[in-house]
Amino acid sequence: MSMAAVGMIAGMALGFAGYFGGFGAFLLVAALGAVGFVAGRILEGDLEPGDFFRARDDRRDRRR
Repeated sequence: MSMAAVGMIAGMALGFAGYFGGFGAFLLVAALGAVGFVAGRILEGDLEPGDFFRARDDRRDRRR
C-alpha cells in the first residue's frame, strides 16, 4: 500500500472521529495513531527504543 493511501485512510479516520465524536475523539485517534506509528517503526527496525531515552550529552558527543 502506498504512503499516499495510508495517509488518506488516516486522514479519513481522523475526520470521522472529529465529526462524530468531537474534538476529544479526534485527539484520542491522533494520539493512538502516533503511538501505533512509532511501534510499527520499532518493529520494522527503523527505530531503536533507546533512541528515545538517550541523554542529551550522548547526542552532543556524537556531533564532535
